[in-house]
Amino acid sequence: MSSYDIDKPEEQWREELTPAEYQVLREAGTEPAFTGEYTDTKTTGVYNCRACGAELFRSDTKFESHCGWPSFYDPSDSDAVELIEDRSHGMVRTEVRCARCGSHLGHVFRGEGYPTPTDERYCINSISLQLVPDED
Repeated sequence: MSSYDIDKPEEQWREELTPAEYQVLREAGTEPAFTGEYTDTKTTGVYNCRACGAELFRSDTKFESHCGWPSFYDPSDSDAVELIEDRSHGMVRTEVRCARCGSHLGHVFRGEGYPTPTDERYCINSISLQLVPDED
């Protein structure tokens, strides 16, 4: 039994997402560094989960970390994301998932010395996000 508000069979996710989106969002993959559409985006707006549309991050918390993926120092709401210990690839990291549908977004890193209010870097795959620009 899933604990997510959005609970779909994997077959349905496969139909709704492109193969690349499915690989990252549902299989915890990672898009290649410096290839995502939002890595260098400066557009103001809201970043939603590409799988379910839940609001995850806002552009005013996005910063340039030069790591190859969009980086944020805080989610728009602490309940928007789920943090899970990840021991894959011989490392101990903290995976970031959408709290609404359980889709993989990326990882959060702490204590790296970035000049941000939280000293956290939410390193998020562009393909996991959908930017909704602010209206002028």
